[in-house]
Amino acid sequence: MTDFGFTDDQLALAATVRDVLREHCPPAALRAERRPAWDRLAGLGFFGLLLPAEADGLGLTLTDVLPALEETGRACLPGPVVETAVAAPFLVPGTPKLASGAVSVSVLLPGQTYAPDADLADLLVVARADGPRLVARESVRLVPKPGADPCRPLFAVDFDESEPLDVRVAPALRRATVATAAQLIGVARELLAVSVAYAKARTQFGAAIGSFQAVKHQLADVAVAVEFAAPLVWRAALAVDGSAAALAVDGRAAAAGRAASVGGPAVTVERDVSAAKAAAGEAAVLAARAVLQVHGAIGYTEELDLRFWLARAWSLSAAYGTTAVHRERLRTAISGGDLRRYP
Repeated sequence: MTDFGFTDDQLALAATVRDVLREHCPPAALRAERRPAWDRLAGLGFFGLLLPAEADGLGLTLTDVLPALEETGRACLPGPVVETAVAAPFLVPGTPKLASGAVSVSVLLPGQTYAPDADLADLLVVARADGPRLVARESVRLVPKPGADPCRPLFAVDFDESEPLDVRVAPALRRATVATAAQLIGVARELLAVSVAYAKARTQFGAAIGSFQAVKHQLADVAVAVEFAAPLVWRAALAVDGSAAALAVDGRAAAAGRAASVGGPAVTVERDVSAAKAAAGEAAVLAARAVLQVHGAIGYTEELDLRFWLARAWSLSAAYGTTAVHRERLRTAISGGDLRRYP
């Protein structure tokens, strides 16, 4: 059995990020700014959390920053947050000023058709058949594409000049997927909280609609889905961090002339990542459906800020692999005989 709990330092980091976002990324900022609170988060060292110390980062693990990432989802924080804070440290770790947040990064990784927030990026990482390429802002041509999320615009990418990157894309892709799942948990929690508050205040037939059995059941289903999905996200982060440690150990073993074998753990990590993303995406979409049912037609109107969280649930559930894609990967891993729960 795995006895898991976040440390005081991990929770304190999340609390600090939450306080910053409440003050500098209120719902009104989503209507007026493309990157609210970005400078404040940069001042906290948020964008260097996963960077090693030699790159001016803090050298934390994905598990360490998971609660803070959930807060960025709960606040519906715009901008290439996951791409810059989570993917970039493993794709372009030596980039100057990356830790300070002065350089923004967007990525176009396998499974993606369009690059999110590419108009804000100083650097773009594009994964191609011949390997990943690094493209500077001045070499990129962007074509806006329609999307569900006005605060996370998508772009088709074309470019003339690029540089090859001698990095593996898979570690960054896994981390970005788990980080997006954490954001989805944050989105789902916020939608649930808003729905519960509205159900307590809104009355029909002389009673709060939260007293109606149908409403109770919908909100209870969301709460259960979130509470089941969140541990899967935590488990995926632990698996990703554990895989990185195993690779380092096996690398040293290989250098010492002993056999290195990471095939089993690698398969398990992919399984855990897909389980997390599928469950988190389903929980967020279920929360979006419930909040629309509770609020009625007003839920998706222009006047209500709720529409930003609805759009974020839909857009992130499709990012880095849809729920259907990850469910299929999960079925393949299980039917292939990988039935271990705790490797």
